[in-house]
Amino acid sequence: MDCVFCSIVAGKIPSTPVYQDDLVYAFPDLHPQAPVHVLIVPREHIRSLDDSDAEKRALLGHLLGSAVEVARQKGLGSGYRVVVNTGENGGQTVDHLHLHLLGGRSMHWPPG
Repeated sequence: MDCVFCSIVAGKIPSTPVYQDDLVYAFPDLHPQAPVHVLIVPREHIRSLDDSDAEKRALLGHLLGSAVEVARQKGLGSGYRVVVNTGENGGQTVDHLHLHLLGGRSMHWPPG
């Protein structure tokens, strides 16, 4: 399998960990869309949210809890956004489930 996120988690591609535990690894996005933009990925390869099943629900909850922990570490108490892009039409560009944590600016939509 040639998955960029699996390579990052395995340490084959350098990254700066923001948060990590036995189940997840979080690191800054290379192309940030906000002052704080962190990717939170499960260490286990799961292609997308659509590929998760009942057995993965605890992991999905853990991913969200990890997002909260990272948001606290980054001082995002005034608000942040957590996004999961799923599938090609949903904007997913890497076939490994991941959460985008965005903050550090107003996340209102539409902007302004």
